[in-house]
Amino acid sequence: MLALLHSEWFKLSKSKIIFLLFVGPLVGLFGGLAGNLLNVGEQMNQWYIPLLSMNLTYAILFLPLITGVLASIICRYEHQEGGWKQLLALPVTRGKVFLSKYILLVVLVLFIQILYLGAIYAVGIIKGYTDPFPLTIVWKSVVGGWIATMPLIALQLWLSILFKSFAAPFAVNVVFTLPALLVVNSERFGPFYPWAQPFSMMYIGGSTDDVFFVPYDQLLIVVGGSFLVFFLCGYIYFQRKQV
Repeated sequence: MLALLHSEWFKLSKSKIIFLLFVGPLVGLFGGLAGNLLNVGEQMNQWYIPLLSMNLTYAILFLPLITGVLASIICRYEHQEGGWKQLLALPVTRGKVFLSKYILLVVLVLFIQILYLGAIYAVGIIKGYTDPFPLTIVWKSVVGGWIATMPLIALQLWLSILFKSFAAPFAVNVVFTLPALLVVNSERFGPFYPWAQPFSMMYIGGSTDDVFFVPYDQLLIVVGGSFLVFFLCGYIYFQRKQV
């Protein structure tokens, strides 16, 4: 498994993927520096300003979209010139190949989330916030958003194995990501829409009166259920895939 992970990372490093990992945090950084439209009042911690404004675009658009981009890149080499046959001719099982790709994608998204955490902190330092940094709430938001991407990563990996074209799984992701801007406002459909879950998990509001409020335990159940469905479907498909 370690050899497979090393091999997958080597292939990704040749694709200049490192630059993509910094796009979302940098966008969040500039958005946080430019966003002064939110009035949090005297009672609320100043650090909530960048958290609220940056999460709007980062969690709704960037996180779901980057899962599709990374998944497409990680399967690109295998779709070229019989790459799947060459890979599966090695003494490795299909299950380990699928799992190694999934683990690497999850680790990459976690790295992006950590960079995003750094962007939030940088915004507050640059703007000179004097309130204490709400580390518990921020970590809950960052880790929650990471957990919420796990079903999407499994789905995008499945689609990237299914389609030979780089654009096809990304197009599917875009088609379902854009409606999340509207679905996230729906009390009925928002909690169950996979592309809206990263934002819901990263949302820092805790009051039932908040527009985007969804019980955290409900989100974890939905995320866990959708992860099992997408991961098992992708795993079983890859096991039966003809190469």
